[in-house]
Amino acid sequence: MTEPVVSRATLDELAASTDRDFVRELIDTYLDDSPRLLAEMRQGLADDQPGTVQRAAHSLKSNSASLGAHSLSAQAKELELAAKANDLAKAPAKIDQLAALYAQVESDLRTWKSE
Repeated sequence: MTEPVVSRATLDELAASTDRDFVRELIDTYLDDSPRLLAEMRQGLADDQPGTVQRAAHSLKSNSASLGAHSLSAQAKELELAAKANDLAKAPAKIDQLAALYAQVESDLRTWKSE
């Protein structure tokens, strides 16, 4: 069994301070937005638009952190900072890593949501 990539404690605390249905809505929004953000990063890279990559990575970083996906958030921050510095040499591999990690995050969030 793989280690969870989402902090259950973060989700549980969020649910305790609001309610589970609200957190489920946040998760649904995140699951809708994240693939679009990954696509924006790829498109920004293809169009040589570091600002587009930076903004999409920033959004993914913040959204991931708020739901306890800390490793995804940290990797998105790395890409955000690289794009800000206009250093996109490693961006294709980084976006692939983000997409792979997002798939694990999505699975963990769907599991939490269904409990």
